[in-house]
Amino acid sequence: MTTKGRPPDKGGGAKRRGVSDSIGIIGLGIMGSAMAANLAKAGFTVYGYDVVAARRAALKKSGGTPASSLARLARAAEVLITSLPSAKALHDVAQELNARGRVVMETSTLPIDEKERAREMLAKKGIVLLDCPLSGTGAQARAKDLVVYASGDRKAYAKAEPFMPGFSRAHHYLGAFGNGSKMKFVANLLVAIHNVSAAEAFVLGMKAGLPAETIFRVQADSAGSSRMFQVRGPMMVAGKYGEATMRNDLWQKDMKIIAEFAAKLGVPTPLFNASAAIYSATLSQGHETHDTAAVCAVLERMAGVRR
Repeated sequence: MTTKGRPPDKGGGAKRRGVSDSIGIIGLGIMGSAMAANLAKAGFTVYGYDVVAARRAALKKSGGTPASSLARLARAAEVLITSLPSAKALHDVAQELNARGRVVMETSTLPIDEKERAREMLAKKGIVLLDCPLSGTGAQARAKDLVVYASGDRKAYAKAEPFMPGFSRAHHYLGAFGNGSKMKFVANLLVAIHNVSAAEAFVLGMKAGLPAETIFRVQADSAGSSRMFQVRGPMMVAGKYGEATMRNDLWQKDMKIIAEFAAKLGVPTPLFNASAAIYSATLSQGHETHDTAAVCAVLERMAGVRR
């Protein structure tokens, strides 16, 4: 079943549906901080925790309230969101969190078996974990242009659903736990390919003598366009990748997860595999901390394009 997102009721839509309007966010990196800012802007009461003190301090500027510990965060909100960089971080949170009756929306991109392990750990403490990965970059998160792929216990989903329009443009309920991650792997496979194909198109056009700005302006709304062409095209036009919405070194985690998932199912992924080599080249060419749009720089170098 699919549920489309609805605009949140300004100033406590969740509360009017029988749920407290307080939301807690664990992990205030690129995605978590963007979600927190948008939820606060939508009128929700936002609490946040991160192991990095500077991120907790930055939450105040976005209209949220930093919590000094996970325990305090869980006391302040019945529904929590986790946005974490690794399976280890998720397991650390699951081990420390002890607040019966809470619902946790796990939005990170991680192997399904790692999320299952965390779900089992939390279930023993009366906490329900939902698998809710997000489709969208950091820039899209800031613009509230995310899509939530939610899966897991239906009653817990109903409790968490009122908050989703506060940080996303759409959300879909996909059934059994893990289906959200499966859909995210499908989405990220497309993202990986479309990002490289956008760069390939730019390099072909530039090598042929077309200005990058013209390529973007004409192709952004053409039949050959993609969401990645539209989102990352401006970076490719500028040739500047320092303000990363997804770093190349972190993207390798997602690439590995998708590759292993496809291999386990015995599904051939020739285009995805071809794109993986270009992403690997970004690391060897000094683009580790740059945005994944830097695949354009890799292809420019291969084609001998100078600008």
